[in-house]
Amino acid sequence: MKTPPANSQVHYQVRFDWADTGAARIRAEADIGVWVDALLTPLSADDAARDNASLVNAPGNYVWADLTNRTAVAQWILAEQVRRGERTSIAIVAAGTDDGGFAVEDFLAAGALIDALATEGIDFCSPEAAAAAAAFVGLKGAVGHLITASVTGRELIAAGKRHLVVAAGKIDSVAVANGA
Repeated sequence: MKTPPANSQVHYQVRFDWADTGAARIRAEADIGVWVDALLTPLSADDAARDNASLVNAPGNYVWADLTNRTAVAQWILAEQVRRGERTSIAIVAAGTDDGGFAVEDFLAAGALIDALATEGIDFCSPEAAAAAAAFVGLKGAVGHLITASVTGRELIAAGKRHLVVAAGKIDSVAVANGA
């Protein structure tokens, strides 16, 4: 039996990484892939297609998540696990910036989803996933502010999209899992 690469997080049920590169590392061995982009809503359809290309073309189930639908996505994942009748592995991938760099809003949104999964009873997390969840839990009360104050949030506000940025920071305001 071939030993998986150390950076695959294959030993954990809930995995976390960044952008297309991270998706390539953790998605192949996961049952479900989740693309997390906290400020995807204000972007164009072309941007969404480009950002989600790695997961759209990946085998198996995939969904899109953000702060607004984190509980709905977690509940869908639990229902999918029950439907499958076996433990289901989840690759959570934060979109990040256009060049694959850190975006605080995506880190917090991924942590929010991981926290919601733990609430549903799916909590065997990689250290990376556990750190993202801890960041969200510790900053939960400030998430709305952090979204509007983030680099991406400020750019979108400057472009006249404040209402969309504010809406993106409303935790659990959407009751459906996108892409499921």
